[in-house]
Order: sequence, then structure tokens, then C-alpha cells
Amino acid sequence: MPTLFQPLNPPFLIPTSALPQPLLSSSLNYSVVLPEKLQTGKWNVYRSARSPLKLVSRFPDHPDIGTLHDNFLLTVDFFGDNNYLGTRIRVDGTVGEYKWMTYREAATARTAIGCGLIHHGILKGSCIGLYFINRPEWIIADHACSAYSLISVPLYDTLGPDAVKYIINHAELKAVFCVPQTLNPLLSILSEIPSVRLIVVVGGMENEVPSLPSSTGIQIVTYSRLLNQGRSYLQPFCQPKPDDIATICYTSGTTGTPKGVVLTHGNLIANAAGFSLTVKFNPTDVYISYLPLAHIFERFNQINLAHYGVAVGFYQGDNMRLMDDLASLRPTLFCSVPRLYNRIYAGILNAVKESGTLKERLFNAAYNSKKQAIMNGKSPSPIWDRLVFNKIKARLGGRVRFMASGASPLSPDVMDFLKICFGGHIIEGYGMTETSCVISCMDEGDILSGHVGSPNPACEIKLVDVPEMNYTSDDQPYPRGEICVRGPIVFQGYYKDEMQTREVLDEDGWLHTGDIGLWHTGGRLKIIDRKKNIFKLAQGEYIAPEKIENVYAKCKFIAQCFIYGDSLNSSLVAIVSVDQDALKAWASSQGIKYKDLEQLCNDPRARAAVQAEMDAVGRDAQLRGFEFAKSVTLVLEPFTMENGLLTPTFKIKRAEAKAYFAKAISNMNVELTTSDSSHVK
Repeated sequence: MPTLFQPLNPPFLIPTSALPQPLLSSSLNYSVVLPEKLQTGKWNVYRSARSPLKLVSRFPDHPDIGTLHDNFLLTVDFFGDNNYLGTRIRVDGTVGEYKWMTYREAATARTAIGCGLIHHGILKGSCIGLYFINRPEWIIADHACSAYSLISVPLYDTLGPDAVKYIINHAELKAVFCVPQTLNPLLSILSEIPSVRLIVVVGGMENEVPSLPSSTGIQIVTYSRLLNQGRSYLQPFCQPKPDDIATICYTSGTTGTPKGVVLTHGNLIANAAGFSLTVKFNPTDVYISYLPLAHIFERFNQINLAHYGVAVGFYQGDNMRLMDDLASLRPTLFCSVPRLYNRIYAGILNAVKESGTLKERLFNAAYNSKKQAIMNGKSPSPIWDRLVFNKIKARLGGRVRFMASGASPLSPDVMDFLKICFGGHIIEGYGMTETSCVISCMDEGDILSGHVGSPNPACEIKLVDVPEMNYTSDDQPYPRGEICVRGPIVFQGYYKDEMQTREVLDEDGWLHTGDIGLWHTGGRLKIIDRKKNIFKLAQGEYIAPEKIENVYAKCKFIAQCFIYGDSLNSSLVAIVSVDQDALKAWASSQGIKYKDLEQLCNDPRARAAVQAEMDAVGRDAQLRGFEFAKSVTLVLEPFTMENGLLTPTFKIKRAEAKAYFAKAISNMNVELTTSDSSHVK
């Protein structure tokens, strides 16, 4: 078992006498305020009103579930014959319907894979790498790790060989599960990853898997062979304890080498248990898995889904075919990130505008009527769904009853749009890898948008003053500060890195997130800024680029946007990856001829049109004068993980983007400086 410094154990139980009683009894409050350390002074620690007396660490209806292994065992007992893991199979080169594996079949495979690893000499406490995208074998291998006290370590398939090599060596992986596409990068660094003893190729054919000289000490086997070996070498479970490490999740971050976030079984179960007080699923539900399993958002989803016996269908592995997968699977549960929701929002609005005057008027009438009903707490007329919104719901398969957004802030306009067009239970949450995922989420029935809800019942939250950014607990009308989290969901530390751990985890057990929040009415948390990504302009104004990028995301011409500024210049500039369809439609409406889209992006008229649209969106969002991008460069290339501009959680890698677009940024700054000089003359 990897060694780590002793974790902190702050007190999580608060006597009833210490609680401000009027707040506890108020049905308008989603969270309640507690005195920190039970001493006199400001009451600034918030807990969920659902469990104010004690932080949740186990499922209230199943307190015997203390590990991921316990969680899966109970589900197999209750829902063994239910569909669990589904994939689309190809027939004569054509993708067909979903084929399913039941919970009991998955459990049998889990046991065989675990025993196969033991057969190859993989010992309890060893770290096992998972180096491929979402598919059933990822889930089964992860369950095998839990059942036999092994530690799963996801490897992002887009991290690149340098980061993958670093993680393999840092975590001292003993075995790596991969697919044929990720086998070759592994083979190219075999001599540099001495800890690896076994490579398991998922989806590989026996005759296609290379054999290595015995002198390497490494065996390569197919997943199928490992299954058969495990079936012939069945061993009893080596059950983990709640305090045992379940996984080490390496966060790519926006700078520097990956950091290994150490999460125990108890951490992950506590988070899922707390979330269960707010959201519950059913064994009849169906979920589509396409968000990266190596990211805590999707990992957390899988723990919850398994608890309730939900069927999980996997996408084909191609985001361009996701809509086809949705039409085939027809999920009832859908989780995504603002980037995709923004595209859905913009796509539907553009389709409405192009549908003709009568249909646009019908949509607006339906939208406004339904919005008014929702805001007044009434049930909207079903006629609007039949006439308008059922066609929109069909884009996600037509059965979605629950939608969630995470990873970055979602615009209130987009949230309201989703509520009205798709109906059902739609929430936004806030979390991070270091808290096993969910820190807070919106409560069912809360009609207010633009916030991330109340604390997960498994944690408590406080805001700490950030005087250099003028955020304090005395701010009016709402207290503001850096969001700090404490409770059984908080990680054990960064693996083999006590110094960086101490930078974020203080002596009282508070995790300092680096995010700036405020407490809105009713004890709702709202994310307003980021402590780490701020920079100063030449005139001394602080800029939070992510906030501005989220505003501009609503511009019809923008697929993605990177805002840049520095202390040598007084204005912001923007790199815009264009929505190609919107730009082509604009050019057609203006009668502008062009050889190709690259020429159109460089056309001053196109730049001016995008700039004007961005200015209009910025004014609507009440950006301050210095927050407006004063110059824009249009590019065709999207920001992706492949070109190194996005993290696996779809956040912009700011240092890399700055270097990638250095010439364009320099040109814009020169243009602005020249323009300013000419105005002075």
C-alpha cells in the first residue's frame, strides 16, 4: 500500500445547542450557518439544511456500505438481472442497437479480472493503470480493483506520452489496461517504465498482440485471456476498508506536471451518500456515458448509477456520433458540461430564427408562457410541449428526465433555457477532484438560476477573505471570499507531494479551492471568480478571464473563446474559434464572397461583425469597460485536447494558449497601441 502522511481528522459533529435555531426552521434556507470551532465570532460556516447536525459519510438507508466494493455487491444482490453496461455492436459494418451485460454478468467478469491480476502476481495495494476511453471493460477493471484492494489510476488517453510516463512512474503502476490504439505509445516507453509487469490489451486479438522477450520482465495479454486465466484461478475477495485508497486521480491542471489526488473508499462513498439526500435515481433509469471516465465528474456518476442499479450505455467513442447514440439509447439521465449545453442552446436558437416568422413567434409564445409558469411555481400547459418542446427533447432521445451540468459555470440564461425546453429536474453542481466531486448542487424545486446550490450534506463550506481582490465576509449585499471545504469528502493529499498538499489543505482540515464565491439568498453558493487565474492590466485593473469567456460563449459566432491580457497592455484581446455555420450564414446574408473559410476569418468585415456581436453580448451581461475585448482574431481550428489547448475537463490551458497564439496576440496588441497613438495625435 502506498504510504502517505497522516490525514487530518477535524471534528464533523456539531451539538444542537450550537445551531442558530431560527435558520434551522426556515423552509426558505437551503443551508444553515454554524459558528466555526464553536467559538464566539462570525458565524460563517455553512452546512446543508438537510443534515445540519452531522456531516453524512454513509448512505442513510444503507449504512453498511463503506467501500466501493460494498456498494457494488449490494446492487448485484438487489438488481443482478438488470441491464448494466451497454455498447452498440456492428453488424456488416453498420452500428446497430445496444447490447447489454447485466449487473450479475459484470460482477462475474469483475471477479475473473481481479483473479487474473492476482494470477500474474499483482499484490494487494498495487496501482493499476486504466489507459483507454469509456467502455464496459473500464468499469469492470475498476470494480476488480475495488474487490481485491488494488488502486485504480486513470490515464487520460489525450495526456500525451510524457505525462503518461510521468504518472506510470510516479504511481509505480504494476499493470496497465490499454486498447490497441494506446498500446503502441506504451511500447515506445517500455524501457522507461520499470515498475510495469503486466499490460492488458482490451479489444485486442490474440494474433495481433506482440510478445516481449522474457528479459523485459513484462507480459502482454489480451483482456479475453486475462478473463479466462482468472476463471481458472478463482480467489476470494480481498475486501478493502473505508480508509484504504481507492484511486489516485491525476489532475492535468492548466500548468505544471500532473498531481495525484489520493481518494479513499470512504471519501467517494461519503460524497455519493451526501448527494443521495438531494438526488435519487431509479433502476429503470438509463444513462449515456461519454464524459471522460478519468475525470472525477464521470467517475462519481458511475458510483451513483451503480448504487441505484441504473443501465449505463456507452457512446461509440466519437463525439461527432453522440447524437446518433442518444437517439438509439434514449437515456433518462444526461450529464454534460457548459461547453456542450452552450452549443445546444445556440443551435436551437439559430434553428428557430431560420424557421420562419410564424414558427419563431410560436416558439417565443411557448417559451415565455412556460417560463412564467415555472417562475410562479405552477405547472406549464402541456400543449406547449406537444406543439414545440417535444421536438427539441427528441434531440436527446426524448426521455431525459434529469440533466446536470458541472466542470465550469453555466450561464443563467442557458440554465433557464434547458429548464423550459427539456423540463424535468435540471441542476448545476460545483465540485473538484480533491473533494471526490460534489461540493454543492442545486436543490430540486429551486427555480432560481445562476448559482450552484447548497453544500453537499457530506461537507461544510466557509468563505475566506481575499483582501487583494477586495472580497470579504463583510461585503454587501452578500458575503464573498475564497471557497473552503471540510468534511469526509476531502482528499487525503497529493500523492508523494506533501508540500503542495499543505498549500491547499490547512491545519484545521479546510481545503482552499482557489475559487471565489458568494452566499446568495437562502444559503445558495454562487461562483463569481477564480483566485489563481486572475491577472492585472497595465492600469491596475484585475481581470478574471474565465468569467468573460463564459459571457462571450453566448455569442452566436463563437464556438470557443480565449481572453488574454497582461500588465504591459491596458486592453484585453480575444482569440475566437468560430462557429463555422454561423459565420457562413452571416457571409451569405451580407453577400460576401470568399475562397475558403480561412479567407473569411481574415476578412476585416467578419472580424468587425464578430466584435460587434461580442460587444452587444458584453453590454447585456454588464461587463465593465476594461472587461471588453478590444480586438479579436478569428481562427478555424477548435481548442482541443489533441492540440494541447484544453485539459481533459475542457478548461483552456492558458499558458499553452498564450504560446500557441503568440503571434496573433502580439499583432492585436500592436494594432491597439497604434490606434491609441493615432488618437493621441
